[in-house]
Amino acid sequence: MGEKLNFEKISAHDTPQKSPGFLLWHVSTAWRSSIGAVLKTLGLTHPQFVVLATLGWLTRGGDPVTQRDVGKLADLDPNTISQIIGNLEKKGLIKRAASSDGRAKNPKLTTLGSSLLAQALPVVEKTDNEFFKTLLPKELEALLKLFKKLTFQC
Repeated sequence: MGEKLNFEKISAHDTPQKSPGFLLWHVSTAWRSSIGAVLKTLGLTHPQFVVLATLGWLTRGGDPVTQRDVGKLADLDPNTISQIIGNLEKKGLIKRAASSDGRAKNPKLTTLGSSLLAQALPVVEKTDNEFFKTLLPKELEALLKLFKKLTFQC
């Protein structure tokens, strides 16, 4: 057995439950599990849904977007976004066309992709509502403000 650690010397927290990172890990794991379960019934992974929804939001006005645009809003690196879009294209949910300058690809939802997103988004939002239902409306509003502050601080 290894040497006993003195947590008073190595941690600012006297219990893991006082660590924001530890708590965020648990909340994130539970939330992703609930979302993943409902998306699995629709044949989607969570990252695939995020890309479909992001693409849907970005193209809702009819304007073309690039894979880079989708990756930036979804906060995914270029290799990951390319792999996910490639897999969605194989499923017939996204089609990529060459951009007007020919250097970039413009992904867009297919009819099948739009239909699946129209099914998935309400289910995900319902699952979100269920997950966060123990929060009072003001608490949820405060949580959203905190998320935005933490997300866009970079």
